[in-house]
Amino acid sequence: MPVIAFANPKGGAGKTTAALLLASELASRGAEVTILDADPERWLTQWGRLPGRPENLRIESEVSEESIVDQIEEAQGQSQFVIVDLEGTASLMVANAVGMSDLVVIPTQGGAMDAKGAAKMIRLIRNQERMARREIRHGVLMTRTSAAVTSRAMRNVRDQLDRAGIPVFLTPIVERAAYRDVFDYGGLLADLPEGQVSNLGNARKNASDFAGEVLVLLKNERPEVETMEVAG
Repeated sequence: MPVIAFANPKGGAGKTTAALLLASELASRGAEVTILDADPERWLTQWGRLPGRPENLRIESEVSEESIVDQIEEAQGQSQFVIVDLEGTASLMVANAVGMSDLVVIPTQGGAMDAKGAAKMIRLIRNQERMARREIRHGVLMTRTSAAVTSRAMRNVRDQLDRAGIPVFLTPIVERAAYRDVFDYGGLLADLPEGQVSNLGNARKNASDFAGEVLVLLKNERPEVETMEVAG
């Protein structure tokens, strides 16, 4: 089953939030999802201990450089989707997970340091492609963007990526209060109470659009993903 890794050697790029949004959206559509929480901060593990995590979304937090390959393979046999939230460094663990991935999502904010981190990750992906002798689909995901205004820094990063021919997700992750509330209160984005969270409808649509784009990319590579179109 598909493996989707979230990676950027620069910390604070919005990697964990994007991973949870995808997992939440897939789980709310009825998919069996396993998250491998390989980030040392273990934010997803902490979220999973809060009330509201559904039974079809599993989290494994004891992930190491030595065990991650075996854990990915085991999770593929148990779930429809495997999501790996990787540590913010270019380590052997990251390289191993990237080498096993069907899609690598590279969350990036609108800043020079994030762009450099994304470039470093893409070089790692290229090396893993040469070693595995296969293409590893990947894309940069712009995160924590403004719904109203595109900053100058964000435009500069996007222009650099376009000039370099690096694929960028059409759907950015917009800065929303709902995404913080999920980490505070637990449960899925779909479970947050209407009327108590600002712009909840827009947040849900943003997450749904992102998940839909991921599914399209995976379907182009792996035809068995088509079942989620019916569930969504």
